[in-house]
Amino acid sequence: MGTRVTVQQILRQTVKNVPISTFIPVRLKAFKRPHLQPLCLSCRLFCFASDRTSSPLPQHNHSLSPDLSLRSLLDMGFTESQARQICDSVFREKGANAAKHVLSTLTVLFVLGLNPTSVLKLLDKCPELCTVKETQLQQRINHLRKLGLVEGSLQRMVVHYPKILTVPVKSVKNVVQFLRENCQFTSQQVTETLRDSPAVVLEDLAQLEYKFQYVYFRMGVKQAEMVKCRLFRFTLDDVRCRHSFLERRGLYQTPDKKGQTTIINPKLDSILNVDREMFIADVARASAEEYDVFQKLLAREWKEEELEHCSIKAYSDDDDDDDEEEEEETGGKSGYKKKKKKNK
Repeated sequence: MGTRVTVQQILRQTVKNVPISTFIPVRLKAFKRPHLQPLCLSCRLFCFASDRTSSPLPQHNHSLSPDLSLRSLLDMGFTESQARQICDSVFREKGANAAKHVLSTLTVLFVLGLNPTSVLKLLDKCPELCTVKETQLQQRINHLRKLGLVEGSLQRMVVHYPKILTVPVKSVKNVVQFLRENCQFTSQQVTETLRDSPAVVLEDLAQLEYKFQYVYFRMGVKQAEMVKCRLFRFTLDDVRCRHSFLERRGLYQTPDKKGQTTIINPKLDSILNVDREMFIADVARASAEEYDVFQKLLAREWKEEELEHCSIKAYSDDDDDDDEEEEEETGGKSGYKKKKKKNK
């Protein structure tokens, strides 16, 4: 600040001491190189002093819209590094179009109860969340609350899987209806499934149904145990592979109609919710080499089954086409006979 005042005083004294009669010639001489250097040096000192006293936050490429800027993010509670990171990610991912909804999105997330650090992690996982309108975001959060997700559970689920806020309410309703009607889940079981396995809302319903039926009928596991072990976090291939390995080693049996087996089957939780090494050693009581060979053979079996299924489907489609052609021919002949009888 002292430097700035000193420079200003020097400039004022210089202007005052210049005679009026020589003022115009000095301006003309200023175009010459020797007289220009001292003036430029003074200006540089003045500008440097001004820069040092101004805000330390440069605005280049960090103001994507009239509303979104570093200053606005700092006012919301973000640190300078966090604000820069948000601006850079928004501009890099979506450009200026995303900036229109960023502040409203951040406001909804803060109202939800998230702190700046959690919000930043959330946006890193799901940058497309910035493009969701405020009204849509609020509707989706309210709908999740109606499904039984209480405070605390809702926030943890959103931070763990923020992509659920990009899913339309209608899609979530379809999955909930499927779990209730096709899987016979209770309302509480549906809530726990959404809380622990939120990615289920984006899973294909046909694959979801096949996975449920495989575990329910093939393995004899009930809905309560499925929810407890978080079944829908695992792929169908993972479930089938581990179950088939145990079954072929004589360590798992499909229950009969009464739900009974001649051996004690391991729990679904001990099959799925353990790492590979523990499953092989403690549950399957086998070696890693045996499991590797089994996985390769099983993959080959699945491929052959898929090819066979495709060929059967193609053959059935050909039969349907032949049946349609026969119906057209017989329909034409019978129509001709009916007309002939009427003429008689």
